Amino acid sequence: MPMDHDELQAWLRLTLSRGVGNAAARLLLARFGLPQAIFEQSEAALLECVTPAQAKALRAIPPTLADLVETTWEWLQDAPEPGAAARTLLTLGDVGYPRILLNTDDPPLLLYLMGPAARLSSEQPLGERPCLAVVGSRNPTAQGAEHARQFARALRGAGLTIVSGLALGVDAAAHEGALESAGPEEDHPATIAVVGTGLDRVYPAANRALAHRIARQGLLVSEYPLGTPPLAPNFPKRNRIISGLSQGTLVVEAALASGSLITARLAAEQGREVFAIPGSIHSPQSRGCHALIRQGAKLVESAQDVLEELSLPAAATSSGPQGLGREHPRQDSPLLQALGYDPMGLDALLARTGMDAAGLQVQLLELELSGDVARLPGGLFQRMGTA
Repeated sequence: MPMDHDELQAWLRLTLSRGVGNAAARLLLARFGLPQAIFEQSEAALLECVTPAQAKALRAIPPTLADLVETTWEWLQDAPEPGAAARTLLTLGDVGYPRILLNTDDPPLLLYLMGPAARLSSEQPLGERPCLAVVGSRNPTAQGAEHARQFARALRGAGLTIVSGLALGVDAAAHEGALESAGPEEDHPATIAVVGTGLDRVYPAANRALAHRIARQGLLVSEYPLGTPPLAPNFPKRNRIISGLSQGTLVVEAALASGSLITARLAAEQGREVFAIPGSIHSPQSRGCHALIRQGAKLVESAQDVLEELSLPAAATSSGPQGLGREHPRQDSPLLQALGYDPMGLDALLARTGMDAAGLQVQLLELELSGDVARLPGGLFQRMGTA
């Protein structure tokens, strides 16, 4: 049943009440019921659940409430143009609120959603189909970005919805891979992007076109009110939703200080599986994954490793690719064999192959054009895909 104006105002007032976080709000909801009832209570009644400062905040009207209510109401009521994304707002008490997220320590009070109208009106709650989070570096190697895309494509083809955070790098590549494997009439999202801003904004701006595609073929999700800008503390916080919607989290590439390790830690705390793809011992972007593996994360070499570990039912794994990657008609190339899988400079390749510089440049260009080699910053080259 759609939310009416008064109910929307009460929920937004609860989220805006200064110093009243999710934990206190859940106590109040458990004690008094819907938000409207909370704001009808005396200060003495509120003090049975919250601190004096929180009770005082609940009795005051937030100065931005009226504008936010009207903005959100208009956002929800606007009829989207044909082919555009529909909008909805889920509350903690809604039947459609994802149960897998509800069973975490800190489920959001509100979830703003944008996606196909048929999917938003579906009787199947968000997160009821198996989901996998795919996260990693914002500055991945060429191989890391390709791994994210290929794994997401293969796992989406096997029935999983891919969840990530719409960041540059691995997140964007994972969303792209999932969309590549999506059918036009599917009744569940190819990918879910959990963002750290209001849904009326796209961050980073470079992913605007990708966000619009996700809104048409997947879902955009946020716990933040409309108009919320990209504030640094919001991004680590939203990671609990990425992991919380998912049966497991796959870390593709991550430095030791990567925010992806926060998502992996949250997944472990939520009792979910953690997977990591190993990489070169020389790459800083592999050290986070290697640390996770030492801590007990499952080492992953193919999409099938993930599917087997999650013990998905046969129906979920019967269609789509089970392995990873594409065929490499040039995989026997002596130059590829000499290149190996670590980034390498031109001088080292000349020494290893014994080729002349002109001939080597020609072959590298051919391999670049075929997608078997990527040119990296600093004059380095790296082999792509799997042998």
